[in-house]
Amino acid sequence: IMRTGSPGVDGQDDIQPGTCWTCKGPDVPRLMREKGTDKFYAAKWSNWGPEVMNTVGCSDCHDARTMELRPARPALYEAWARVGKDVRKASHQEMRSLVCAQCHTEYYFEKENGNYLHFPQEKGMTCEAAEEYYDSIGFYDYINPLSKAKILKAQHPGYELYLQGIHGQRGVSCADCHMPYISEGGVKYTDHHIMSPLAHIDRTCQTCHRQSAETLRQNVYERQRKCNEIRNRVEQELATAHIEAKFAWDKGATEKEMEPVLKLLRKSQWRWDFAVASHGASFHAPQEVTRILSHSLDYASQARLRISKVLAQHGFMGDVPMPDISTKAKAQAYIGLDMKQRHADKEKFLKTIVPQWVKKAQAAGRILEI
Repeated sequence: IMRTGSPGVDGQDDIQPGTCWTCKGPDVPRLMREKGTDKFYAAKWSNWGPEVMNTVGCSDCHDARTMELRPARPALYEAWARVGKDVRKASHQEMRSLVCAQCHTEYYFEKENGNYLHFPQEKGMTCEAAEEYYDSIGFYDYINPLSKAKILKAQHPGYELYLQGIHGQRGVSCADCHMPYISEGGVKYTDHHIMSPLAHIDRTCQTCHRQSAETLRQNVYERQRKCNEIRNRVEQELATAHIEAKFAWDKGATEKEMEPVLKLLRKSQWRWDFAVASHGASFHAPQEVTRILSHSLDYASQARLRISKVLAQHGFMGDVPMPDISTKAKAQAYIGLDMKQRHADKEKFLKTIVPQWVKKAQAAGRILEI
């Protein structure tokens, strides 16, 4: 309900730009060098299908000549430069997070600039700072067709939320937890099997914490449960608010009457999405995630209160009738998603388009391994 109207993602529509490939492997920096970064972004997504064939590899995070840590995507360097900083001057420990931050971060496409990739970090790294930036340029990702709210779609602001948590504040890097050191034959090196820290607590959590592995594991699960509890409450309130807004429009509400409602819905949904779309947020920054979700719940509740006042002005009192959206399938049907057709499109894409891409890549010698 809350993401209704988001651009579809199937191989037949080809509505995605080339920018969507940016983080998908070492072929991308090569294409940016060969074609130009702006032309890579501006092309159709399907243009690069036969080109981007290799999974994330060494050169995505390391200089291919020296093996020094080095982010390979220009958007990170550009974001830092806009606030007067230089990625190349970051410390080695910072680099152990920045090679992750080049992809695991909030971003948007500059629609009037060939879908150029932009990290909205000019005003800071918090949820509110990104919102302030987007508001300053009048940006929105789509208009929710139920409520007509101009929605900001969060991507995956993992780096931003990591910075708000105690580990980020204490200088613990992404690699310290997700790629912990390992020793073999007297040699210490970074384990490149990227994993959950809970997979090897003895090499992650217990390098700093003295509690038992089970205690530390349960600490993580407890934080996840508490964050998820308020997340579920937010989702109920926000989905209801979007549906009630549609009901108000149907009853004759005016744009002037609904303007405050739409602003509240935009604020609420942005905060919900910022918290929920960030991988591992309930561990990285549980207090910040709880704060953000609490504000989201408050904005959604304010929106519902204003909607009730609008409805009263149009002669409607009482509870707005709610559709049955108790399951994912019922919610999809309510918002008009033809899932049978979407699954058929996906199957056709996988069986026809992808094999053609692979064949072209093999003929050009671009596949390192399959």
